Amino acid sequence: MLKVTKGLLNFLLFMGISQKMAVLLKERHNIEKEIAKLQKSCKHSVRSIKQVKEYVDSTNLVIRCVCNKCGIVLGYPTQQEINDFIKE
Repeated sequence: MLKVTKGLLNFLLFMGISQKMAVLLKERHNIEKEIAKLQKSCKHSVRSIKQVKEYVDSTNLVIRCVCNKCGIVLGYPTQQEINDFIKE
């Protein structure tokens, strides 16, 4: 019979968390692929000026032109668009 020690219990808990993390990371990867596919097929017909994160893990917000339908960043607004955005 297997003796369940504190070390073995911690290891089993760690493995369970690792497996759960692997599943979640795979799900996130699949979701990101599906979002990219939808964004690629979008016509980007309606855009607006919004504040978005500078990078994925960034806390800095920047002003960019964004598609209203799919949320992809399309580019940089003009100085006039930035001024109008700030006034709102």
